[in-house]
Amino acid sequence: MAHSSHDSHSGSHSTYHGTVKGYLTGFVLSIILTAIPFWMVMESDFTTSVKFWTISILAVVQIIVHLKYFLHLDFTHEGKPNTLAFLFSALIIVLVVGLSLWIIYESNAMMM
Repeated sequence: MAHSSHDSHSGSHSTYHGTVKGYLTGFVLSIILTAIPFWMVMESDFTTSVKFWTISILAVVQIIVHLKYFLHLDFTHEGKPNTLAFLFSALIIVLVVGLSLWIIYESNAMMM
């Protein structure tokens, strides 16, 4: 009986959990997205504004690469529940941290 339940998941297991090609693609993209900002900072021929915006944009792109290739978050039939749970959790964390900082800031302003 356990063998039959294992067989029913084996077909989606390889596609849902990623492939070696997918992991290598994510790894190479992560290396490139890390090397570019590192090179920019070490080169020091760029203005602070250019460095800041390039690093910020590439950081967001790298987050997306990690979510897609390593956490397998997508909107396919198998990945949609995980993606929605991740987005909801991220929203709750942003709200809790953001509102906590706002409360702390306002409390500090009232005490001055």
